[in-house]
Amino acid sequence: MEAGLYVLLAVVIFVVIVIIRSIRIVPQAYVFVVERLGAFHTAWQTGLHVMIPFIDKIAKKVSIKEQVVDFKPQSVITKDNVTMKIDTVIFFQVTDAKLYTYGVENPLTAIENLTATTLRNIVGDLDLEATLTSRDLINTNITKILDEATDRWGIKVQRVELKNILPPPEIQDAMEKQMKADRERREKVIQAEAEKKSQILVAEGEKESKILRAEADKESKILEAEAEKTSMILRADGVREQKVLEAQGEAQAIEMVQNALAESLKKLNSANPSDSVIQLKSLEAFAKAADGKATKIIIPSEIQGLAGLAAGLKGVISEENKSN
Repeated sequence: MEAGLYVLLAVVIFVVIVIIRSIRIVPQAYVFVVERLGAFHTAWQTGLHVMIPFIDKIAKKVSIKEQVVDFKPQSVITKDNVTMKIDTVIFFQVTDAKLYTYGVENPLTAIENLTATTLRNIVGDLDLEATLTSRDLINTNITKILDEATDRWGIKVQRVELKNILPPPEIQDAMEKQMKADRERREKVIQAEAEKKSQILVAEGEKESKILRAEADKESKILEAEAEKTSMILRADGVREQKVLEAQGEAQAIEMVQNALAESLKKLNSANPSDSVIQLKSLEAFAKAADGKATKIIIPSEIQGLAGLAAGLKGVISEENKSN
């Protein structure tokens, strides 16, 4: 009785273990390839799945995430017979788990060998300089060839990058010397251009300086001419004003004389002088005129008699003085 109980308990435990092992959970970004009785049955996607014990088997767990593989350097020969080593980096992703599982025995080894042969074919058509300067072209061509070749393996090659290109040591030394010579040449060119620009700037500075000095001299002469012109105008204005003032003074003096003469005539007319007084005044005026520098004097007929009288009186006075 107890032995049967133990057997039943063992059977129950075995069944529970089998059931538990029959339940499979596929994680994210993975695909499980399931075989039934040794043949491909299905490909499980992410989630919970149940398999038949002892009949179904998980043949391969395939990651569908993008993967990166760094292959070791491969020896290649360029078109001009230069041997160099190039290592590559492959970015790929599994798109079909069934083809990836059954398409090729070792997918990574197959991709590595395919990459090496493709790289040799491409570089063999290029010379050294083209190989060193055509990374993008080589990357594009390798990617295209590998992507087409790996389709039957359920692999999508996203991109291929040349990581390092290692020429022989003597080529590297020659390249370094050439690069050094190029740097020195560029440095000399830059120095020459800088010197040229410096001389141009100095010449332009001297030119501008001369132009500014010429403009300053021109403005100085213009200012001097304007000052001289202003001074002459002021002097002319002063002379003109002086003459105007003198003319005004003379006019005022003449006006005053005329006014005085008019006033004397008014007084003379108001005094009602006799003919004798008038003749006497005429004689006084004639005497003043005779004192001048005129060489000829015209004596009016009205005062000729008075002149004779005056001459006679002068003669009598002279005789009396002699007798005394």
